[in-house]
Amino acid sequence: MADTDSDPNALIDGNSLVAMSLARAGVDRMFGVVGIPVTSLANRSVALGIRFIAFHNEQSAGYAASAYGYLTGRPGILLTVSGPGCVHGLAGVSNGTVNAWPMVLISGSCDQKDFGRGDFQELDQIAAVKPFSKFSAKASNIKQIPGCVFDVLHWAASGRPGGCYLDLPTDVLHQTVTESEAEKLIVDAQTCRKENKEEGIEIVKHSEIEKAVSMLRQAERPLIVFGKGAAIARAENELKKLVESTGIPFLPTPMGKGLLPDTHDLAATAARSLAIGRCDVALVVGARLNWLLHFGEPPKWSKDVKFILVDISKEEIELRKPCLGLVGDAKRVLEIINKEIKDDPFCLGKNHTWVEAIAKKAKENVSRMEAQLAKDVVPFNFMTPMRIIRDAILGLGSPAPILVSEGANTMDVGRAVLIQMEPRTRLDAGTWGTMGVGLGYCIAAAVASPDRLVVAVEGDSGFGFSAMECETLVRYQLPVVVIVFNNNGVYGGDRRNPEEITGPYKDDPAPTSFVLGAGYHLLIEAFGGRGYLVGTPDELKSALSEAFSARKPAVINVTIDPYAGAESGRMQHKN
Repeated sequence: MADTDSDPNALIDGNSLVAMSLARAGVDRMFGVVGIPVTSLANRSVALGIRFIAFHNEQSAGYAASAYGYLTGRPGILLTVSGPGCVHGLAGVSNGTVNAWPMVLISGSCDQKDFGRGDFQELDQIAAVKPFSKFSAKASNIKQIPGCVFDVLHWAASGRPGGCYLDLPTDVLHQTVTESEAEKLIVDAQTCRKENKEEGIEIVKHSEIEKAVSMLRQAERPLIVFGKGAAIARAENELKKLVESTGIPFLPTPMGKGLLPDTHDLAATAARSLAIGRCDVALVVGARLNWLLHFGEPPKWSKDVKFILVDISKEEIELRKPCLGLVGDAKRVLEIINKEIKDDPFCLGKNHTWVEAIAKKAKENVSRMEAQLAKDVVPFNFMTPMRIIRDAILGLGSPAPILVSEGANTMDVGRAVLIQMEPRTRLDAGTWGTMGVGLGYCIAAAVASPDRLVVAVEGDSGFGFSAMECETLVRYQLPVVVIVFNNNGVYGGDRRNPEEITGPYKDDPAPTSFVLGAGYHLLIEAFGGRGYLVGTPDELKSALSEAFSARKPAVINVTIDPYAGAESGRMQHKN
């Protein structure tokens, strides 16, 4: 809202109108890299109460915007300059789209009259963004700005969330309107968006709910699978009610972990192969039958399994062709299922053969893993430091830290060892398996949930993608502790077979190798943060205790045996 004491005939430019529109739409955070032609837009936004987090690289800022959208349920905003800035921002907007997280990329672009003449950072940005986004808009005139802003924000969060794009030519940012006209444009855009708003999410038919409940009731080996779609829908309470009223075991996808505690009696995570291999009916909520779930196909799944797929996207259900598809918001659909079950309850009970089988297998697998974790192996393998980190995190209690995880061995081992007890407290490489998300996600988590500590557990390769953002952590004094598993390279240094070490460049480091003993902890010290180099259990415990208590930017450089660990079985056939 314009200042009531201001002159309604005073002129404001496109930068101010964009900032006013964003603020009126409820945007309160923005991530990005400023420069020509968007620096003024960032400054005007800050003046209107929008916190701007300035990064070193648009990729990291984009990953932050996408994760912020996931954690808050509101579109995260990425601001970039034109041309290469927009191209760098594609990493974030595509990550948002693939993960189904709401975000908006806003980029300046070249002067419209000079397009096609080789203008500064000229690019057809609408065309460049199209393959990676749900919806794009271009403000060709200052009067179109409010409508474009409200449109991209709407489409980012509607239906299946995803990335959207807003193009702002330089000349439009410099055009002017009066304050009174700006106010009218914003009000008209808000009214138009409300009038044209979609009719909401499709409501499933009662007959379909009855069929779903009947399938679960009649199943001999039912399973509930849920993913980050259920997390962004805030469906944890409905899932808890469904699981505990029916006694059906559950399996979360990696970022679904924490919607129900990993320690829950009905958790099937530690018996994953048995659960998906033998279940006869699987209720899949907010998770896609993609590579993470082996496409729902044999041999990982039984050839006779019947899927009930709950998804906000009708197209997704049509693509997967489940036995039964329930289109709708996960929280709302589960509410209706729970009501149907309440009217005619059933419960497997802990003595049910299926429940007992999963519990037995889970206990066996956990016991085997704990036996490995109990050993203090030095030089460190992956298990020893991961156990120490797990115990330190659990010792913090509630609110639990938000855990960020990326890397090959580091993420795979961490997924099994680290325990999630609360919803939306795990961020990892996600559906696209994106490396380089680490510090962007950390910053988004710290901004979205300032009451929580953020702990990143990263491989040295993953850390390297965004390590310069350590300066961003220090500049904003964010409560982030980054733990780097330093094993000297991708997968762990030089793992070539002898016959591969040949040719004119055989004396070069292996493509997987990094500098031995890299001092990653020194990087954050250069900016005024705290760094730790650790190689023994006592050193790691001491560093974690001190860093967690301080809640200040820190990097803990953990020396790992370069020959410990291997690519996960799920990925070996792809490498």
